[in-house]
Amino acid sequence: MGVVIAVILLAVLAVVVLVGASRRRDRSAAGLSREARRRNVANPLLGGSGADASGPTGREVEAAAVAARSGDVAAVESAPPEPFVAPDPQAVGVSRRQFFNRSLVGMMGFGLSGFGGASIAFLWPQGVSGFGSKIKVGNVVELLADIDANNGFLYKPEGRMWITAYPNGAVEKARATYSAPELAGMSAGVDGGFDAGLVALYQKCPHLGCRVPNCVSSQWFECPCHGSQYNQVGEKRGGPAPRGMDRFAMSVTDGVLTVDTGTIIQGPPIGVNTTGQEAEGPNCIGQASGH
Repeated sequence: MGVVIAVILLAVLAVVVLVGASRRRDRSAAGLSREARRRNVANPLLGGSGADASGPTGREVEAAAVAARSGDVAAVESAPPEPFVAPDPQAVGVSRRQFFNRSLVGMMGFGLSGFGGASIAFLWPQGVSGFGSKIKVGNVVELLADIDANNGFLYKPEGRMWITAYPNGAVEKARATYSAPELAGMSAGVDGGFDAGLVALYQKCPHLGCRVPNCVSSQWFECPCHGSQYNQVGEKRGGPAPRGMDRFAMSVTDGVLTVDTGTIIQGPPIGVNTTGQEAEGPNCIGQASGH
């Protein structure tokens, strides 16, 4: 409501200003007319106060001049009008309105082109790397050696994952529990003639999302937040977690492990223990309930 009142007041003020300016121009023009009459007050042809009252009036002088001209000038028959020919647009050139219209359209087109190019560049698929993409982790033989050198656990920060070995002797049990994208790495030892297969585990605890570290003494994963425990291949062994550790889809091509960190597979249900691994030493976290 206040905005409407302000707009009305501004409109009224503008009208007042325009009316005032117009009246000032009228007064200025009237002043010039009076000044002209004062300067020519002595001209008898204008019928001023200084002229002889018995002299001819202005209308009489004007009538006499018209009569004199009509007697001296002969009437000439006017020529027929020339037909109208539209000018050539190319010869006339571009008008100012056309120039501004074309400039406006050109600037709009340029702006839309830039916006469209930026949108296409943003939406165009790029070479994604790191978490959320497919990561070539490395050669299976080298990865198994790195796992052994790191006391059974290998962490890959670029994929937020743990890489551990999966024993060849447990592959048959795994086939009845795990999906094909998981088995591709777990059965790599049996299928490719390696000492063991591989598992790629998501670092987050499925309970409340804490990062799960490894425990060298027990050879388990043990969550420091609420005490959930998992064996070396991420199967739940204790604590409040609702399932085993989530894992990533894997593939092995020419002996090279590729992990798809954009495909997270839920961990195995409670009770799955394909490797039969028990704690190999003291737990890093106090013994949790909920086996």
